[in-house]
Amino acid sequence: MKLKEIINFIDERIPKSLALKNDEVGFRKNYDLNQEITSIKVYMDLLPEDDSDTQNTLIITHHPPLFSPNTPTYTIHSNWDIIDGGANEALADALDLEVIDYFDDNTHIGRICKADSEFCEVKKTILDNFSNVRIVNDLKDDVYIQNVGIISGFGLKNTDYIALAKSKRLDILISGDLTQESAILAKYLGITLIDLNHHESEVPGLYALKNFLKELDIDIEVIDKKPIDELK
Repeated sequence: MKLKEIINFIDERIPKSLALKNDEVGFRKNYDLNQEITSIKVYMDLLPEDDSDTQNTLIITHHPPLFSPNTPTYTIHSNWDIIDGGANEALADALDLEVIDYFDDNTHIGRICKADSEFCEVKKTILDNFSNVRIVNDLKDDVYIQNVGIISGFGLKNTDYIALAKSKRLDILISGDLTQESAILAKYLGITLIDLNHHESEVPGLYALKNFLKELDIDIEVIDKKPIDELK
């Protein structure tokens, strides 16, 4: 399949126009759109050593690369976070939560989900599926959880989102990138935060993107490389 045919398929279904202002989505430089593509590799972050498949391969990244790759590389970022059925729905599925609304009504970043279960059940699902989880304002196991906010990726470094979760009377806000400032604000407001870390909270979205692209009938592989080595 030609590169331009793949990009047209993606752009029709995940429009670049959905991306947040100043978000770098799409191609960083010009590539031969008539070249034949026989495989797609999906990365969270692309490093120079990954830029070696210059023939017949399309790389799709979630985060914009910090360099201009030689291999055709196309970025699907906040438009994948925002679109219905994208990264946030994938995270909700991984957490066994039912999406009922958008978290940020203005941008459609994040989702509000229904839990209708005790905290111990929510916590078990999280710990069974994610490592290196951090919790601010841990709850007793028998506390009833009704509404949960989720934001794939960066949500816990944005203090406005912490305040928004409180104003929407959410029981928990789940995302990544927890900061000291956010933790202190959550303590002050009395809302529970669960940090999955940025990378881990977006991994379900990579596999959802792979499933989305299966219609192209091209070999697709998710390359899940953690940016930070875990301590042994």
